[in-house]
Amino acid sequence: MTDNDFQLTAPAIVFPGQGPESAYRTAYDLLARRAPNEALDLIEQALAHDPRNTGLRCLRAWAFMIRAQLQKAEAELRSLVEETPDDVWSRHALGRVLERQSRLEEALPHLRMAAVMSGDIEHELAMLRVERLLLTRPQNG
Repeated sequence: MTDNDFQLTAPAIVFPGQGPESAYRTAYDLLARRAPNEALDLIEQALAHDPRNTGLRCLRAWAFMIRAQLQKAEAELRSLVEETPDDVWSRHALGRVLERQSRLEEALPHLRMAAVMSGDIEHELAMLRVERLLLTRPQNG
């Protein structure tokens, strides 16, 4: 099989009677393959049946991030962080979304919190990157 023979095929949509875990797994796989449109279709269908499902809402935020719909991602992530302040992924993702919007002062506390809570080097690097950007940013006035 060559690279030209490769096709990305989306799995079938969740059938009636399947739970949100099936939708989650399928949507996660689609997002990992960078297919946010297909994932969002599936996520929205599943959330219609279970609107408070935190896992599906995290996936929706991830899909919005991939599609660079940063305001939608921010709204979803702010809600998730408010509901579950100790959710490291949501807090880090919110910091990254704010950073991508050049709202560094708002991003930094979320990135710091995620770095402290997780101990993850990638989270610490994101925090340090924003700190450095703030230090080197020209001052207004």
